[in-house]
Amino acid sequence: MLNSKIHSENKSKIFAKGLNLYKIFWIFFIGCIFGVVVETLWCILTLHRYESRSGLIYGPFNLVYGVGAVAITLSLYWLRNRSNQFIFVGGFFIGGVYEYLCSLFQQIIFGTVSWEYSKTVLNIQGRTSLLYCVFWGGLSLIWIKIIYPKISNIIEKIPNNVGVILTWFLIMFMIFDSSISGAAVYRGTQRHCGVSASSSVDIFFDKHYPDSMLKKIYPNMMYVKDGCK
Repeated sequence: MLNSKIHSENKSKIFAKGLNLYKIFWIFFIGCIFGVVVETLWCILTLHRYESRSGLIYGPFNLVYGVGAVAITLSLYWLRNRSNQFIFVGGFFIGGVYEYLCSLFQQIIFGTVSWEYSKTVLNIQGRTSLLYCVFWGGLSLIWIKIIYPKISNIIEKIPNNVGVILTWFLIMFMIFDSSISGAAVYRGTQRHCGVSASSSVDIFFDKHYPDSMLKKIYPNMMYVKDGCK
Protein backbone atom coordinates (compact mmCIF):
# COMPACT_ATOMS: atom_id res chain seq x y z
CA MET A 1 0.00 0.00 0.00
CA LEU A 2 2.77 2.40 1.00
CA ASN A 3 4.88 1.48 -2.05
CA SER A 4 1.85 2.02 -4.30
CA LYS A 5 1.29 5.47 -2.77
CA ILE A 6 4.95 6.48 -3.27
CA HIS A 7 4.86 5.21 -6.86
CA SER A 8 1.69 7.22 -7.50
CA GLU A 9 3.24 10.38 -6.04
CA ASN A 10 6.37 9.97 -8.19
CA LYS A 11 4.24 9.56 -11.31
CA SER A 12 2.20 12.66 -10.56
CA LYS A 13 5.20 14.82 -9.56
CA ILE A 14 5.92 17.53 -12.14
CA PHE A 15 9.44 17.29 -13.51
CA ALA A 16 11.60 20.43 -13.24
CA LYS A 17 8.73 22.54 -11.92
CA GLY A 18 9.50 26.24 -11.64
CA LEU A 19 13.14 27.22 -12.04
CA ASN A 20 15.09 24.50 -10.22
CA LEU A 21 18.44 22.89 -11.08
CA TYR A 22 16.88 20.40 -13.52
CA LYS A 23 15.12 23.22 -15.37
CA ILE A 24 18.34 25.25 -15.46
CA PHE A 25 20.24 22.34 -17.03
CA TRP A 26 17.58 21.92 -19.71
CA ILE A 27 17.67 25.64 -20.43
CA PHE A 28 21.43 25.29 -20.86
CA PHE A 29 21.13 22.18 -23.04
CA ILE A 30 18.42 23.60 -25.29
CA GLY A 31 20.22 26.96 -25.43
CA CYS A 32 23.33 25.19 -26.72
CA ILE A 33 21.34 23.80 -29.64
CA PHE A 34 19.26 26.95 -30.20
CA GLY A 35 22.42 29.04 -30.58
CA VAL A 36 23.85 26.71 -33.21
CA VAL A 37 20.58 26.79 -35.19
CA VAL A 38 20.41 30.60 -35.08
CA GLU A 39 24.07 31.07 -36.08
CA THR A 40 23.82 28.48 -38.85
CA LEU A 41 20.75 30.16 -40.35
CA TRP A 42 22.43 33.56 -40.04
CA CYS A 43 25.48 32.21 -41.86
CA ILE A 44 23.36 30.76 -44.65
CA LEU A 45 21.36 33.98 -45.05
CA THR A 46 24.33 36.38 -44.97
CA LEU A 47 27.24 34.35 -46.38
CA HIS A 48 25.16 32.00 -48.55
CA ARG A 49 27.03 28.95 -47.34
CA TYR A 50 26.94 26.40 -44.55
CA GLU A 51 29.61 26.53 -41.85
CA SER A 52 29.87 24.68 -38.58
CA ARG A 53 28.80 26.86 -35.66
CA SER A 54 29.21 24.15 -33.05
CA GLY A 55 31.33 24.83 -29.99
CA LEU A 56 31.87 21.16 -29.19
CA ILE A 57 33.28 18.33 -31.26
CA TYR A 58 30.34 15.96 -30.82
CA GLY A 59 26.87 17.26 -31.55
CA PRO A 60 25.27 20.61 -32.44
CA PHE A 61 26.12 22.33 -29.17
CA ASN A 62 27.57 25.76 -28.43
CA LEU A 63 28.34 26.37 -24.75
CA VAL A 64 28.40 30.14 -25.25
CA TYR A 65 24.69 30.13 -26.05
CA GLY A 66 23.85 27.51 -23.44
CA VAL A 67 25.40 29.49 -20.60
CA GLY A 68 24.06 32.67 -22.17
CA ALA A 69 20.51 31.27 -22.13
CA VAL A 70 20.86 30.44 -18.44
CA ALA A 71 22.31 33.89 -17.66
CA ILE A 72 19.54 35.67 -19.57
CA THR A 73 16.81 33.55 -17.98
CA LEU A 74 18.07 33.95 -14.41
CA SER A 75 18.73 37.67 -14.89
CA LEU A 76 15.67 38.73 -16.84
CA TYR A 77 12.85 36.22 -16.25
CA TRP A 78 11.53 38.32 -13.37
CA LEU A 79 10.91 41.08 -15.95
CA ARG A 80 8.71 38.85 -18.13
CA ASN A 81 5.56 40.79 -17.23
CA ARG A 82 7.20 44.20 -17.62
CA SER A 83 7.57 46.33 -20.74
CA ASN A 84 9.58 44.86 -23.62
CA GLN A 85 12.07 47.73 -23.34
CA PHE A 86 13.25 46.54 -19.93
CA ILE A 87 14.04 43.06 -21.25
CA PHE A 88 15.72 44.42 -24.38
CA VAL A 89 17.96 46.80 -22.44
CA GLY A 90 18.81 44.11 -19.90
CA GLY A 91 19.73 41.66 -22.67
CA PHE A 92 21.69 44.38 -24.46
CA PHE A 93 24.02 44.93 -21.49
CA ILE A 94 24.13 41.39 -20.09
CA GLY A 95 24.75 39.88 -23.55
CA GLY A 96 27.47 42.42 -24.39
CA VAL A 97 29.35 41.88 -21.13
CA TYR A 98 28.95 38.11 -21.41
CA GLU A 99 30.24 38.01 -25.01
CA TYR A 100 33.23 40.15 -24.04
CA LEU A 101 34.10 37.87 -21.11
CA CYS A 102 33.72 34.70 -23.20
CA SER A 103 36.19 36.02 -25.77
CA LEU A 104 38.61 37.11 -23.04
CA PHE A 105 38.51 33.77 -21.20
CA GLN A 106 38.92 31.79 -24.43
CA GLN A 107 42.02 33.79 -25.26
CA ILE A 108 43.48 33.38 -21.76
CA ILE A 109 42.79 29.64 -21.50
CA PHE A 110 43.29 28.41 -25.08
CA GLY A 111 45.19 31.22 -26.81
CA THR A 112 42.43 31.49 -29.42
CA VAL A 113 39.37 33.58 -30.21
CA SER A 114 36.28 32.55 -32.17
CA TRP A 115 35.10 36.04 -33.13
CA GLU A 116 36.89 39.30 -33.78
CA TYR A 117 35.01 42.55 -34.31
CA SER A 118 37.85 45.07 -34.47
CA LYS A 119 36.67 46.21 -37.91
CA THR A 120 33.09 46.68 -36.73
CA VAL A 121 31.83 50.15 -35.80
CA LEU A 122 31.68 50.85 -32.04
CA ASN A 123 33.41 47.61 -31.07
CA ILE A 124 34.95 47.02 -27.65
CA GLN A 125 38.49 45.66 -28.10
CA GLY A 126 37.16 43.47 -30.90
CA ARG A 127 35.35 41.24 -28.40
CA THR A 128 31.85 42.64 -28.81
CA SER A 129 30.18 45.59 -30.52
CA LEU A 130 27.12 47.78 -30.37
CA LEU A 131 25.52 45.81 -33.21
CA TYR A 132 25.93 42.48 -31.43
CA CYS A 133 24.69 43.98 -28.17
CA VAL A 134 21.53 44.89 -30.11
CA PHE A 135 21.32 41.27 -31.31
CA TRP A 136 21.64 40.06 -27.70
CA GLY A 137 18.86 42.43 -26.68
CA GLY A 138 16.58 41.16 -29.44
CA LEU A 139 17.35 37.50 -28.71
CA SER A 140 16.73 38.08 -25.00
CA LEU A 141 13.34 39.58 -25.73
CA ILE A 142 12.34 36.72 -28.02
CA TRP A 143 13.69 34.17 -25.53
CA ILE A 144 11.94 35.54 -22.43
CA LYS A 145 8.63 36.42 -24.08
CA ILE A 146 8.15 33.59 -26.57
CA ILE A 147 10.64 30.73 -26.50
CA TYR A 148 11.28 30.12 -22.81
CA PRO A 149 7.60 29.84 -21.72
CA LYS A 150 6.93 27.25 -24.42
CA ILE A 151 10.13 25.32 -23.67
CA SER A 152 9.40 25.38 -19.94
CA ASN A 153 5.96 23.86 -20.49
CA ILE A 154 7.40 21.12 -22.71
CA ILE A 155 10.11 20.28 -20.17
CA GLU A 156 7.58 20.00 -17.34
CA LYS A 157 5.56 17.48 -19.36
CA ILE A 158 8.46 14.99 -19.30
CA PRO A 159 7.64 12.12 -16.90
CA ASN A 160 9.53 12.74 -13.67
CA ASN A 161 11.45 9.44 -13.53
CA VAL A 162 12.39 9.66 -17.20
CA GLY A 163 13.41 13.30 -16.82
CA VAL A 164 15.72 12.66 -13.88
CA ILE A 165 17.51 9.75 -15.58
CA LEU A 166 17.77 11.56 -18.93
CA THR A 167 19.08 14.73 -17.28
CA TRP A 168 21.93 12.93 -15.54
CA PHE A 169 22.80 11.02 -18.70
CA LEU A 170 22.99 14.29 -20.66
CA ILE A 171 25.02 15.94 -17.90
CA MET A 172 27.61 13.16 -18.14
CA PHE A 173 27.65 13.42 -21.94
CA MET A 174 28.08 17.21 -21.90
CA ILE A 175 30.92 16.95 -19.38
CA PHE A 176 32.65 14.40 -21.62
CA ASP A 177 32.02 16.40 -24.79
CA SER A 178 33.20 19.66 -23.22
CA SER A 179 36.31 18.02 -21.75
CA ILE A 180 37.38 16.28 -24.95
CA SER A 181 36.68 19.42 -27.01
CA GLY A 182 38.64 21.66 -24.65
CA ALA A 183 41.57 19.25 -24.59
CA ALA A 184 41.57 18.95 -28.38
CA VAL A 185 41.61 22.75 -28.85
CA TYR A 186 44.33 23.14 -26.22
CA ARG A 187 46.47 20.54 -27.97
CA GLY A 188 45.75 22.29 -31.28
CA THR A 189 47.13 25.51 -29.80
CA GLN A 190 50.24 23.61 -28.69
CA ARG A 191 50.75 22.29 -32.21
CA HIS A 192 50.31 25.80 -33.57
CA CYS A 193 53.04 26.95 -31.19
CA GLY A 194 55.38 24.18 -32.33
CA VAL A 195 55.07 22.02 -29.19
CA SER A 196 55.81 18.40 -30.14
CA ALA A 197 53.85 15.50 -28.70
CA SER A 198 55.50 14.47 -25.44
CA SER A 199 53.05 11.89 -24.13
CA SER A 200 50.64 9.21 -25.24
CA VAL A 201 47.80 11.67 -24.58
CA ASP A 202 49.33 14.20 -26.98
CA ILE A 203 49.77 11.49 -29.60
CA PHE A 204 46.13 10.43 -29.14
CA PHE A 205 44.84 13.96 -29.73
CA ASP A 206 47.21 14.53 -32.67
CA LYS A 207 45.91 11.36 -34.30
CA HIS A 208 42.19 11.64 -33.61
CA TYR A 209 41.73 15.43 -33.51
CA PRO A 210 44.17 16.90 -36.07
CA ASP A 211 44.20 20.50 -37.26
CA SER A 212 42.13 19.60 -40.33
CA MET A 213 39.33 18.31 -38.11
CA LEU A 214 39.45 21.33 -35.77
CA LYS A 215 39.38 23.68 -38.76
CA LYS A 216 36.23 21.99 -40.04
CA ILE A 217 34.46 22.21 -36.68
CA TYR A 218 35.78 25.66 -35.74
CA PRO A 219 36.21 27.49 -39.08
CA ASN A 220 36.32 30.92 -37.41
CA MET A 221 38.74 30.07 -34.61
CA MET A 222 41.88 32.23 -34.72
CA TYR A 223 45.14 31.93 -32.81
CA VAL A 224 46.16 35.12 -31.03
CA LYS A 225 49.69 36.50 -31.27
CA ASP A 226 50.49 36.04 -27.59
CA GLY A 227 48.84 32.59 -27.42
CA CYS A 228 52.21 30.81 -27.43
CA LYS A 229 53.86 30.93 -24.02
